[in-house]
Amino acid sequence: MEPFRNRAMGKVQSVTPQPVPHLVIEPTRSWVALNLRDTWSYRELLYFLTWRDVRVRYKQTAFGAAWAIAQPLATMLLFTLVFGRLAKMPSDGLPYALFAYVGLMPWTFFSNALTTSSNSLVVSSGLITKVYFPRLVLPAASVMAGLVDFFCAFILFLGLMAWYRVPLTPKMLMFPVMLLLLWAAALGVGTYLAALNVRFRDVRFVVPFLIQFWFFATPIIYPANMVPEQYRALYFLNPLAGIIEGFRVSLLSGLNGASFNWLGIGLSAIVTMLVLFVAAYEFRRMERSFADVI
Repeated sequence: MEPFRNRAMGKVQSVTPQPVPHLVIEPTRSWVALNLRDTWSYRELLYFLTWRDVRVRYKQTAFGAAWAIAQPLATMLLFTLVFGRLAKMPSDGLPYALFAYVGLMPWTFFSNALTTSSNSLVVSSGLITKVYFPRLVLPAASVMAGLVDFFCAFILFLGLMAWYRVPLTPKMLMFPVMLLLLWAAALGVGTYLAALNVRFRDVRFVVPFLIQFWFFATPIIYPANMVPEQYRALYFLNPLAGIIEGFRVSLLSGLNGASFNWLGIGLSAIVTMLVLFVAAYEFRRMERSFADVI
């Protein structure tokens, strides 16, 4: 403090310097992995990154978002021919085309979300090293962008419902719940793989093998009741098993009168929430060194 003399008062007074405003960014010291308040404050960034991923995906394509319909449709036709007609695979009393397509809709979303979200941090390395924002926004935007493809494929399913005369039932109210669980499963696995991919670039080579193995471990081309009953509880520890079976019952139970397997859905939901929590915790733990090693 620098003293000065007030000539009018004849007294010595001191001047107190004003504090300089500043902002300190530091990692959280809480054990909670998800800093939801911080992530929510960047929700506009999440929206723009999601829209960017959607635009880049179909930029300079002749058919645009029609490719989101073409992939499950072409796969459904192939599966119907090979597994429905030739292999005579059971389909719970449903037309095999409907059986396969309802399984392929969530699976296509999940597999594409894993592929894009696992590579989201590496692709955006320039953004990570230049500006601060919650890194969780990047894999979340990749998963959110996949929902656009899902709803495009769902429009085709509405046409199949009309073609096969699938009646509406109260069980369809479970469809949003199944979709929420599917989104949580994709976000959990994709977030963990994204963080792991920053340190070990082998992840991008492992993901295709993981998706291929996971496909055959999930009831897409076959019903879950083909699994022996003594192993069924273990089988439903695969979160997609209960989720896809839930999709089929919620959308197609009007044709075969099927009921929800609440044990399978419950086990899948518990595993999904556990995977999401562990992935978020590990992501926040490794987030501190992303800018140094990416």
